[in-house]
Amino acid sequence: MALTKKQLAHIEKRLLDERSRALKALGLFDEMAKADRESADSDLAAYTDHMADQGTEAMEREKAAAFATKEGRYLYRLEEALRRLYNDPEKFGKCHTCGNDVGFERLDALPHARYCINCKLKEEEAA
Repeated sequence: MALTKKQLAHIEKRLLDERSRALKALGLFDEMAKADRESADSDLAAYTDHMADQGTEAMEREKAAAFATKEGRYLYRLEEALRRLYNDPEKFGKCHTCGNDVGFERLDALPHARYCINCKLKEEEAA
């Protein structure tokens, strides 16, 4: 059964809210990276940091980069879902593998979902 207009509007709002949250998170990453670069530019930075502190800072930068990558992939999936929703609302919410309904409850929890739970479980078992 196709999603109702009310359900589609709800999923659209969820996608837009999630996209906004992801963009803010990536914005915070950008601000942190800028602050790191500015502190590294200080003449005293090389003299005041102990080797262990430099290692900790490098680890923190790596964690922040990994977070940005994960958040960036999530943002991409949200954008793709919005594109699918706007381009073909009648097909939105249909599983890309079997064509069955993904289900409103699943989309509410995971608004960018492309597969019904059965196909997703089969995919994960095969991996």
